[in-house]
Amino acid sequence: MSKKQPANAPAPAAVPTAVLPGRLTAAAALTALEGLALAGLGLYMLFVGIAGDPDSPQQAETGGITLLALAALPLVAARGLRLGRRWSRGPALITQLMALPVAWTLYSTGGAMIAAAVALAVAAVAVVALLVNPTATEALGIGPGEQAR
Repeated sequence: MSKKQPANAPAPAAVPTAVLPGRLTAAAALTALEGLALAGLGLYMLFVGIAGDPDSPQQAETGGITLLALAALPLVAARGLRLGRRWSRGPALITQLMALPVAWTLYSTGGAMIAAAVALAVAAVAVVALLVNPTATEALGIGPGEQAR
């Protein structure tokens, strides 16, 4: 008996993948948005440091490179959340906890930065709430009965 399938046989069904809850998808999207915003600001500072006329080109370039490096954390965490990886919850929460003092600093400067501060604070609190939700923790394989390894 041949192991080949006939030409008109249907393809084997794909293995169903686990569907992530909407809370986890929303947390991944907000975390990715924060990472993209950091990367965009880093690229802007780098561009101004190279092609613009800042007070201190070296400081602008260093700040841009630093922001690009910092953007990696939320972007990697967002990808991990989107793939349902257990390890990604920690970096995502750390990102949000780092965002709250930044939001407060932006708020303290006043003016147009108040809107950015409110948006950042709302996003950070929303992601924390989404990630500590029992539905999200169970989807990541983190439960109340888990033992520390």
